[in-house]
Amino acid sequence: MESRKPKDQPIAAVLLGRAFEPDEANRIFTEKIQQRPLFLTPSSPPPSNLRAARQRAREKKIAQRKKALKPKPLSASQRRKLGLYDVPREGQKYAIFEPLHNLWLGYMREVLGGEIYTGGEGAAAKLASAEFHGAEVEVVRSGCVSRVGIKGIVIKDSKFAFEIITRENRLKLVPKEGTVFRLEVPVPARERDGHQETATAKQDQPSSMVIEIHGEQFQYRSADRASKKFRSHFSKTL
Repeated sequence: MESRKPKDQPIAAVLLGRAFEPDEANRIFTEKIQQRPLFLTPSSPPPSNLRAARQRAREKKIAQRKKALKPKPLSASQRRKLGLYDVPREGQKYAIFEPLHNLWLGYMREVLGGEIYTGGEGAAAKLASAEFHGAEVEVVRSGCVSRVGIKGIVIKDSKFAFEIITRENRLKLVPKEGTVFRLEVPVPARERDGHQETATAKQDQPSSMVIEIHGEQFQYRSADRASKKFRSHFSKTL
């Protein structure tokens, strides 16, 4: 059998002939190229359904990607529409929020520290960034006379208003603008050398710390107010 001329040989055989001996080049070409098996996937779709199969694969990949991603949080308008900020009618009871008020008193004593006995600018700076959910407030001055005297526990501290539940189990929405609120924090007895002070010393110290806050100075969301720095400045309302 006549050997093929270089022009008739495949390019792979020519390249192998340059790198190996003729017998070795023929063996490699026969086993690795001519007789190389071609494995087909049994589940390969026929050519007619190839486009539909690719489309299903893309949809499956997109579905898996969406499932792996975290759900998108609700916006503020969506929360309001769903009523997540509303207190249900059966939950508008003063007794339900009394434990919250007791927690707030402990929180306020911890925030004020030793300044609960002295007050001053340091106490004012801490109050300016304090949390008022659970505080018992009373309206002492307001641009609307009918709001004066409203007293109850703050169950919602929004940017422009306090939602207050009264002892009569009535929910009141009191705007902060033009309103002065009064709070009262009981003052714990001081201790010296591990012993409480004498009765005379107890009489000298106040039984509670009375605080009046101007609502216009607290027109911030509670989360923003916590990181806001206190700066003393002139206010026309003071």
